[in-house]
Amino acid sequence: MAERLTQSLSRIASIGWMDIIDILVVAYVVYKLIQFARETRAGQLLKGIVLLIILTQLSGWLQLNTVNYILLNAMQVGVLALVIVFQPELRRALDKMGRSSFSNIFKPDMPADYNVFDMINAIKEAAGSLSLSKTGALIVIERETKLGEIIHTGTSLDAEVSPQMLENIFFPNSPLHDGAVILKKGRIAAASCYLPLTNDDSLNKQLGTRHRAAIGISETADCVAIVVSEETGKISLALGGDLTRNLTPDSLAKWLEKLLLPSDEENPDGKSIIKKVARKWSKNG
Repeated sequence: MAERLTQSLSRIASIGWMDIIDILVVAYVVYKLIQFARETRAGQLLKGIVLLIILTQLSGWLQLNTVNYILLNAMQVGVLALVIVFQPELRRALDKMGRSSFSNIFKPDMPADYNVFDMINAIKEAAGSLSLSKTGALIVIERETKLGEIIHTGTSLDAEVSPQMLENIFFPNSPLHDGAVILKKGRIAAASCYLPLTNDDSLNKQLGTRHRAAIGISETADCVAIVVSEETGKISLALGGDLTRNLTPDSLAKWLEKLLLPSDEENPDGKSIIKKVARKWSKNG
């Protein structure tokens, strides 16, 4: 017993800083993989993969040669199958990595050349008016991820953001009412744009195309998507693949202020406050 204890202590004493860093990196990667599986549809698929691995081992132990041969060959093409099945999730994860703070360490903070408050107030007023008249609308605000390929699918405008302009675009039977409006750098870049629809099968079946398009674009980019329902007039906001419904014009404005305004000295931890506000409005909605 004493000899085993001595060997264990000697092994612990031989651990260097590089070994600790190695362990921490592996632990972080495993944690992120588990988090990725829990936040996406990968969780159910990973259960199936674990079951497949167990069956492969059992078939080998029981000498079920034909079954074991089939399962082993299935495992060999499993990596390629995972890439195909998880393509939307992998794209979203890689896009999130590209927007991480690590990549922006040497990037200076560039002040906005437009008044964010004016844009938020215009969206707030337009959303409230469209909600009262039950006029369907879909507005996407570009942030760090560029939406050039989406903008090119619509009609280029380069117009000032105003309540009247947004209401005129979404007026029923107007030439540009069908599709999404893209806001870029405080201006209306384009209207009648086509957005990718989400592939999430767990969504409420009552959600229409506008809501699914808003969730779809928020899954592939860090943009903010605002939806006004044509059936109910309710205002919703999509961010990061999540949809917050039943917002009022005032609560929508608070959301946008936290998401679009840069943190300053009075708000040093802007990201944490955004998360708190998101949780608050999600519960209320």
